[in-house]
Amino acid sequence: MKKACLLIIDVQKGFDDTNFWGERNNGNAEENMFLLLVAFREVGLPIFHVQHQSENENSPLHPSKLGYQLKTGFEPKTDEPLFIKNVNSAFIGTNLKETLEKEMIKHIVIIGLTTNHCVSTTTRMAANYGFSVSLVHDATAAFKIKSYNGTVFSAQDVHESALAHLHQEFAEIISTDEALSRWGSISSYMQ
Repeated sequence: MKKACLLIIDVQKGFDDTNFWGERNNGNAEENMFLLLVAFREVGLPIFHVQHQSENENSPLHPSKLGYQLKTGFEPKTDEPLFIKNVNSAFIGTNLKETLEKEMIKHIVIIGLTTNHCVSTTTRMAANYGFSVSLVHDATAAFKIKSYNGTVFSAQDVHESALAHLHQEFAEIISTDEALSRWGSISSYMQ
């Protein structure tokens, strides 16, 4: 049996700035994230929060901006550690790995923003460190991007591509409903 936790990555107000980020997919991702947060709290599974502290003063995620704040409802409770990072991986510059090991966590359920950046990088590193990972595809989201050659990829294409690269290699890709059925009851505490 593997002790599971919920890892919530960068659910910050700055990601609501469509003028900065552009088109986004999964408009109900936060609703799904919140369902999982509530479920994990109800059954007493560990929850870990991550907040991105951009070093770019123009970023909505810079600590001088209101966008740096976590979205309403996603603030950590007293017993839920918050890890501040300034790169894509929640493991770099934090003691997340040591904390997970101390708590004897073997399985990480990952949600948050954005699919192809911090969620993907953290998922890859978690797997490389030997954790098993479930990434909840409808509790994360991506933004439209322009490639090096000028090709524009829709937010949905970016999201699906990021998930495809992680699938089976670094994580199992599951839905909110699947996550709730596995970890949403007391009997599922050890999975």
